[in-house]
Amino acid sequence: MRFSLPRIALIAASITALPAIASAQTVTNPAQVQSGTYVIEPGHTQVGFSLLHFGFTYYSGLFSNVSGTLQLNAKTPSASKLSVTIPVASVQTTSDKLTDELKSDQWFDTEKFPNATFASTEVKRVGKTDAIVTGNLTLHGITKPETLKVHFVGAGINPMDKNYTTGFEAAATIKRSDFGVKMYVPYVGDDVTLHIAGAFEKQN
Repeated sequence: MRFSLPRIALIAASITALPAIASAQTVTNPAQVQSGTYVIEPGHTQVGFSLLHFGFTYYSGLFSNVSGTLQLNAKTPSASKLSVTIPVASVQTTSDKLTDELKSDQWFDTEKFPNATFASTEVKRVGKTDAIVTGNLTLHGITKPETLKVHFVGAGINPMDKNYTTGFEAAATIKRSDFGVKMYVPYVGDDVTLHIAGAFEKQN
């Protein structure tokens, strides 16, 4: 298939314009975000984890198909509330054998404990675009208080589906043994670092 020079120029201009369109619809000041009820957009929400493997390397994996709600109060962030559910059987690694093993009763025991949940109990703004979110994490049938360091990324109309969307990234470190997941500790690290990319779509 061959394109004429005007056709090629039009395609190139359209591609070049896409970042400008997206940025024009996005705000990075949290005070400008629309308050209201949001639900997690699972296709672009990921929960990654990383832990030290026998002292040699950091090994990573991923959870997907996350669901949940965010009650966002942009004027009073401390009044915001977050509730998240993670289907633990969605775990993925680069090894099929390890992925299956993590689902077994030696690790997550996903048949008995299919979901991990996090429900916020306190939101404290620190700086212009960051917050500390404290809440109860339930994993492997055990509930413990944990803290997320949250950074606001941006908000606006998604140019693809036209939904008003806001996005955050978050990080936390937990001890898996606190939740009864003790296989190979201390040879495989007890401290697990979580990296979270959260996309939320406004409902009202």
